[in-house]
Amino acid sequence: MKIALHLALLLLAFTFPARAHDIEYDTGAICDTRTQAARLAMLLDGNEHTAIAMVNAEEGNPNACAVETVAFVRGGTLATARSKAEAFEVVEILVVGVDPGGGFRSIAPNVYFMLVKIDERDA
Repeated sequence: MKIALHLALLLLAFTFPARAHDIEYDTGAICDTRTQAARLAMLLDGNEHTAIAMVNAEEGNPNACAVETVAFVRGGTLATARSKAEAFEVVEILVVGVDPGGGFRSIAPNVYFMLVKIDERDA
């Protein structure tokens, strides 16, 4: 009876299609926390590197936010944040690869937060 149950469960497992996650590639600012990303959005007013330096100084961590080229799986939108001129979604991402300049290499997956600009033009 146990063998039949195990075989039935194994067969059932193979009848459901596996869902692959889309890997995206992008270069942009990523932050360690949702709060840091939201703060970065509020400070963005022209120079991204200046805004990143301000967040990092406030956090006392020179690596809290950085511009990186990463391969990632996009998660959910967690918040909306605004600068003086633009609106952004704060999106959770699972980073699975980085490109330090010579091509992508995989890394142990880690969660970060990125900003995605919201197009506010009238349709």
